[in-house]
Amino acid sequence: MPAVSTTPVAGAAQKLFKRLRREAGRAIQDYQMIRAGDRVMVCLSGGKDSFAMAELLLALKRSAPVGFELVAVNLDQYQPGFPREVIPAWCAQRDLPFEQLSQDTYAVVRRVIPDGATMCGLCSRLRRGHLYRHAAERGYTKLALGHHLDDIVATFFLNLFHGGRLAAMPPKLRSEDGRNTVIRPLAYCRERDLAAYAALSGFPVIPCTLCGSQPNLQRAAIGRMLDAWERESPGRVRQIFKALANVQPSQLADRDLFDFAALDGGAPARWLPGGAA
Repeated sequence: MPAVSTTPVAGAAQKLFKRLRREAGRAIQDYQMIRAGDRVMVCLSGGKDSFAMAELLLALKRSAPVGFELVAVNLDQYQPGFPREVIPAWCAQRDLPFEQLSQDTYAVVRRVIPDGATMCGLCSRLRRGHLYRHAAERGYTKLALGHHLDDIVATFFLNLFHGGRLAAMPPKLRSEDGRNTVIRPLAYCRERDLAAYAALSGFPVIPCTLCGSQPNLQRAAIGRMLDAWERESPGRVRQIFKALANVQPSQLADRDLFDFAALDGGAPARWLPGGAA
């Protein structure tokens, strides 16, 4: 964390940092994201959120009741103009161990995805695959990703509107192959607070030349919807997140999640032709 200063900008950054640190610490506690002896791979993309996450984890490490290791990892995807020196220099200033990976996923995405089509899905899958593999090979016990509360809520509505399912990004999950545990320490942090802190701190944010150049993404449309709701009713986005953490299966309609047939007892009635219940 930057040294204490009496200037208004530094004072505002300090105040905001303390709130973000408190929210990140509470998320880590609530979901038991980090335990004693963990080797945490901090996925540092060069975006504002991952820079903020790294600083928050460094600060929390200094005051944590358990010992754990932090190592920042960046995947250079060979995007044109990517400044390869920025992230390692930033980590060196903070004594944060750093590892650089390189994989030309940019060429794959450009070759496979037609012009004008959404590139984020394939790009993220390729990036995630390389990061997961590296974590498993190097023995990292946790992968820290910089998704925040707004990302989680937006993902919920993307799945709702376009996938026909109730699902979001959990603050903590086990990868499908069981080799990695993913944590999202920013799960309680709002994007606007992270953006404000990044601006006040002067993070060397590196823009994405793939998804950053696609203004009509479905996620961007969801973001505009949430922004409008927040303006009309401040606190609504956080309230939606609160609902995601307060699920009542009996009040939904998923027969695999809740046994509706058992409410009446006995064998289920046969209503449809062919013996289907």
